Amino acid sequence: MGDVGACWDNAVVERFFGSLKHESIFKVAQPTREHMIQDVTAYMRYYNQERLHSSNSDMSPVKFEISQIKVSCLG
Repeated sequence: MGDVGACWDNAVVERFFGSLKHESIFKVAQPTREHMIQDVTAYMRYYNQERLHSSNSDMSPVKFEISQIKVSCLG
């Protein structure tokens, strides 16, 4: 959280919300708030546990973090 106009501070979060909107929310009707909560929760689980990220050597964020713990000998 830096200065006004420092877009790189929020780049990771902005990328996530962009993916959430374009891969999920804009494609599925959201009839109720409960439906929206369930869809966003499911997408977050998918995004972190299954979705491959090119910046993580084509691994999910969870798998990438586990691989880094093993490499650093902390695990």
